[in-house]
Amino acid sequence: MNAKPCPNQAPAPARAVQLTVHEDKPSCCGGGGQCGCGGSGVNRRSFVRKATTAGLTVLTGLASLDRLWAAAMNELDAGPNMPPHPHLPPSDPAARRGVPGRKWIMVIDLAKCDGCGKCTVACSKMHFVPPDRQWIKVLRIQDSELTAATWFPQTCFQCDNPPCTKVCPVDATFKRSDGIVLIDNDRCIGCRMCMAACPYGARSFNWSGTPADAEEKNHEYSPETGVPRKVGTVEKCDFCPDLAAKGILPACTSVCPMGAIYYGDENEDAVTNGKGETERLHQLLEDRAAYRFMEELGTKPRVYYLPPKNRMYPPPGKR
Repeated sequence: MNAKPCPNQAPAPARAVQLTVHEDKPSCCGGGGQCGCGGSGVNRRSFVRKATTAGLTVLTGLASLDRLWAAAMNELDAGPNMPPHPHLPPSDPAARRGVPGRKWIMVIDLAKCDGCGKCTVACSKMHFVPPDRQWIKVLRIQDSELTAATWFPQTCFQCDNPPCTKVCPVDATFKRSDGIVLIDNDRCIGCRMCMAACPYGARSFNWSGTPADAEEKNHEYSPETGVPRKVGTVEKCDFCPDLAAKGILPACTSVCPMGAIYYGDENEDAVTNGKGETERLHQLLEDRAAYRFMEELGTKPRVYYLPPKNRMYPPPGKR
């Protein structure tokens, strides 16, 4: 199998609906803006109130969710009573524990992914990732010259048996009870042992200097957001745990125009995509013969892929 990065994903423009709350806010956590990392950001109650004011109705349970573009994000179908989620600094033990009772999980439908790269653009914008690296890579996959190519979005797989956490000498990278693997960049010493241990190449090293973006500088650091990014430390996709804890879909899921990325709670047996379509997790995985990338390694990834059967877009190069 030959895989190479999609040549057009970096320049792809993000949709107008992508995370405008991050574009409009002047600061984060302590500055009174509507940031996704906690502090004085949008909580679940205010989020639903704004959507209701705009005349939208949130459908709960296993019903499809209306697209809440008035707030520029989608609501996660993860139960009716999501508690308030505060900003969690590295010193707060809750940052390492995770959300009680949750098991965040992602499903990517390769039959829907058209390789647009908007998930990468949204992720990079939210986390201030520079153009020379990507937390979400959209790979072009072609098994042979006789077969059509497909697209393969690759995130951090948030493994349940993560090799990265086992080799860190200072316990800077850790696994939480809600399934997410995070990095405490205040503790990271930049040895890059975790990068060597990760079989998926999901981690990158921040060689850059101090944040140049004024908005990034105004953030108060939390392992749940990774912002502001710290030079000389390792970083990666974090599954947007601060948003999930408040019932909001991650940036990559919200902006996908094809609805190819589903996100949800394994304990609730429900996942939702950016189009507001909610599916029963176990039924979706069973009916579509889902698989996990390189799961023979025993890492137990928390990202499942649905095979590209009956694709819903023209093959690459035939649009």
